[in-house]
Amino acid sequence: MHLDLETHKSLDDVRQFLASTPPGAALALERKQAYEHLSRVLRRFAYWKLGKADKGLLRGYLQRTTGLSQSQLTRLIRRYLAEGQLADRRQGAAKPFRRKYTGADIELLAETDELHGTLSGPATLALFQRAWELFGDARFERLAGLSNGHLYNLRHSRRYVQRLGAQQPTRPTQVAIGERRRPRPEGRPGYLRIDSVHQGDLDKVKGVYHINAVDEVTQFEGVGSTERIAESYLLPLLESMLEAFPFEILGVHADNGSEYINHQVARLLEKLRVQEFTKSRPRHCNDNALAESKNGTVVRKQLGYGHIAGRHAEQLNAFNRDALTPYLNYHRPCYFPCEQVDATGKLRKRYRRQDIMTPYEKLKSLPDAERFLRDGIDFAQLDKQAYQYSDNEAARRLNEARDELFRVIRGEAASAA
Repeated sequence: MHLDLETHKSLDDVRQFLASTPPGAALALERKQAYEHLSRVLRRFAYWKLGKADKGLLRGYLQRTTGLSQSQLTRLIRRYLAEGQLADRRQGAAKPFRRKYTGADIELLAETDELHGTLSGPATLALFQRAWELFGDARFERLAGLSNGHLYNLRHSRRYVQRLGAQQPTRPTQVAIGERRRPRPEGRPGYLRIDSVHQGDLDKVKGVYHINAVDEVTQFEGVGSTERIAESYLLPLLESMLEAFPFEILGVHADNGSEYINHQVARLLEKLRVQEFTKSRPRHCNDNALAESKNGTVVRKQLGYGHIAGRHAEQLNAFNRDALTPYLNYHRPCYFPCEQVDATGKLRKRYRRQDIMTPYEKLKSLPDAERFLRDGIDFAQLDKQAYQYSDNEAARRLNEARDELFRVIRGEAASAA
């Protein structure tokens, strides 16, 4: 990048430059160019004659315009004052190694993390591979071959750092509804784990409730919001959520919360021809672990922990339906276990990088997957939705929709106050 030094002739010019340039916008000049620029600035402003405050101002300017670290800058200034010049001392074989991943790659990594909420390393690498191989984005060519270990090195780099600068427990019930066991999907989609997430209280007023339903085999997910956990509010939402899945629902599993373990929900599932209704066993905390983990990694990550009034349930459902659910099912990579029996006969689950995929990809990968789809739905229709946007574009649209949602919520709260 070209730097016009003629516009910075006084300390006031330097102050104006620093005030108008964001802290993360270092120019990161090449070594030779940075040395020449540093020498000219020190000579032009007679650095050795300045007071402590002006020296600090000039050091901040040099750090901003060269991209050098504070320790590098201190060392070079000391050398210039001692020798009167700066030269690259590295010769021949001492030249630095050529960097494989550029500053632009680090910026792209930071952008992807910002859009998707900083997923795990393997899931982020899966996004890079999809961007390069599936969506043909040439910017991701190098990152598609990035290793998991070096991804975390890049996340700790200075450039990356500069770029990114109480749940209510469910109530147990003794109602003899639902079979107390774990579901047994046997590789078939349509067995949902379901749980509720409460969005906080404010002045003894209950916030909105989120209903989170996750398919055990494919991790297809649906999120809904309701003003209250009551029959008149919950049942219509639950019915619309179950019918939104592209495959037939064969079973529903819940913990022992009374919002699900009741006769009204049982009649609804019977009406929808859901074959199995199961509930968690006592002292088996993993029975509903999939839904619990999605509560934290999806619902809380997207909607936070702060109070949201129940009157916003309709707006939240529009956001869930139009932005959040399509992103989760078609663009957010998930871990899927590889089950192996060890020498002792114990079943072991391993999570391998090659098994990371989106829920939709997992659905399509099942043997004879078309037979699981609902009548009137085929993969040609679903492909149009899955590949309409790239992963990053879908995440960008999700973030914009969420920002607009919270602007409306905060605006109404401010006007009410």
